[in-house]
Amino acid sequence: MHVRNAATDSPGLFSFPHPVDEVSARLVATGVVLQCVAILVTGWTVLLVLLTWGFVARVATGPTLSPLGTLVTRVVRPRLAWAARDTPGPPKRFAQGIGATLSVGALVATVLGAGSLAKALVAAILVAASLEAFVGFCLGCWMFRLLMRTGLVPEETCEACRDLWGTR
Repeated sequence: MHVRNAATDSPGLFSFPHPVDEVSARLVATGVVLQCVAILVTGWTVLLVLLTWGFVARVATGPTLSPLGTLVTRVVRPRLAWAARDTPGPPKRFAQGIGATLSVGALVATVLGAGSLAKALVAAILVAASLEAFVGFCLGCWMFRLLMRTGLVPEETCEACRDLWGTR
């Protein structure tokens, strides 16, 4: 059985894999949950910098420049016997973009001394990542679908996304 490796199978450095292995996405989300909990418990800014870098890197390059993405796709995922479950890439990239926006906001809030705002933004990331990791519900993907339904995201962006949950 060949397990697709998004880190090595993507066409270029600044590309995002399409499709994405859902198992890898949930494993990355689990890592994000752990990072968020560590940030909320310790308050260490360096952990927030790492979280932010990871999101920005995943938006720009998929798992290629993300330490967590690379760990999951090159070390953890290949050792798991679970079958790959492909899911469209564009909604996952959109979800990573939301995480990047929230984590950059949290980092800026931290630098400006707005610790409560930073914690609230990290908590929001924690909730969304927990939904993905433990329930398999991608909040960003759901939002992407709504944007497609309203016409704000053209259907050509992701033909496979038109009916992500078989409800159309």
